[in-house]
Amino acid sequence: MPSELTQEERSSLAQSIAEFHTYQLGPGSCSSLHAQRIHAPPEIVWSVVRQFDKPQTYKHFIKSCSVEEGFEMRVGCTRDVIVISGLPANTSTERLDVLDEERRVTGFSIIGGEHRLVNYKSVTTVHRFEKERRVWTVVLESYVVDMPEGNSEEDTRMFADTVVKLNLQKLATVTEALARNAAGEGGGSQGNVI
Repeated sequence: MPSELTQEERSSLAQSIAEFHTYQLGPGSCSSLHAQRIHAPPEIVWSVVRQFDKPQTYKHFIKSCSVEEGFEMRVGCTRDVIVISGLPANTSTERLDVLDEERRVTGFSIIGGEHRLVNYKSVTTVHRFEKERRVWTVVLESYVVDMPEGNSEEDTRMFADTVVKLNLQKLATVTEALARNAAGEGGGSQGNVI
């Protein structure tokens, strides 16, 4: 359970963590769970997270993303990602595994490309919180991945954790700016954003 959450948030998220963010680990694999509190309504956060064809909107290390002509966002669709230089990866082919609009759950697997993240699967969930007319969002992102040959669990987790944490921080920056802009245009009807 991420330590940055309050006790109230942890209690509220326990079922989602059990359902979406718990993995059966085999030998040679590791997983992790991260949380990001975002001072924006979940509708705005979800509008960014759900864009499988535009991960570069909030993911730091993506240079570009392409999808097939006539792309339809549905479970099973794929995207081809080109990663910025300097990482131990060049390209990644990713498949959308989960897209639940009502529950705000999405997840993908890396199924090909030039990279070291073998059998990488990730799930992201977006959660609404409200207290005293203040609204905020907690985003949970978890992953499971095989440890590359020659890498320790610590090395693998350190690399993947750094990428996930930086992406969640950028997601917060992007969506908090969208929320401020929406409130400035009279769109702040969802309570005060904290």
